[in-house]
Amino acid sequence: MLKDLEDLIKTIRDRKNSSPHESYTNKLLNDKNLSVSKVREEISELIESVEKNTNKIHESADVIYHLLVYFEANNIKIEDVIKELVKRKK
Repeated sequence: MLKDLEDLIKTIRDRKNSSPHESYTNKLLNDKNLSVSKVREEISELIESVEKNTNKIHESADVIYHLLVYFEANNIKIEDVIKELVKRKK
């Protein structure tokens, strides 16, 4: 499971070097307004899906993907986020 998440993060990072015409991820990485918009949209859709008890897994996956892309677009390394979470562990 964690290997799959690591693979997704690697793919997102690799897509920084691809063409925005070929890669939706690259388009998000290079258009911060679009990335912010998608994070907000997907979180809203997740909240709605939880309230209605529909498509929760699908919407959760969308949120995770768009959040990871947003992190990369803004030079927030997931490794640093994990380190911060570990520091908070009691």
